[in-house]
Amino acid sequence: MSVEDRQNFLAGLHVGVLGVDDPRGVSAPLLVPVWYDYRPGGEVIVQTGRDSAKGRLIRDAGRFSLCVQDETAPYRYVSVEGPVVAVEDPVPPADREALAHRYLDAGTAPAYLEANRHQLAEDILLRMRPQRWRTADFSAFAAEFS
Repeated sequence: MSVEDRQNFLAGLHVGVLGVDDPRGVSAPLLVPVWYDYRPGGEVIVQTGRDSAKGRLIRDAGRFSLCVQDETAPYRYVSVEGPVVAVEDPVPPADREALAHRYLDAGTAPAYLEANRHQLAEDILLRMRPQRWRTADFSAFAAEFS
């Protein structure tokens, strides 16, 4: 994918799979599905529990990976990895609301935020600067068989 294509794909609405190494080497890398946000040329943002395994491992490692994909043919994916450039504690309300509205419809997002306000108050916002990109777009390959 071109730089523009990969950035636009990452900016699209996908559930990401976040990966982070255990810097102590106690366990295999942690891989978990997450909501995320990204704007072309910007940072990847992820919200997680302050005391969650994911949050602790990311703070210890200082970096994480995120992979997003199309699950229908022709398959495409973008994977990014990079350093955490900021940890915001607590999550700014505007960022919390934007993430909920990215993944939920206008009627559901406010109800989700209200129902989970106590749990969400325990979250942090992580900002990662994409440093390494891996991509694949199988459209050209699929076109050979059309």
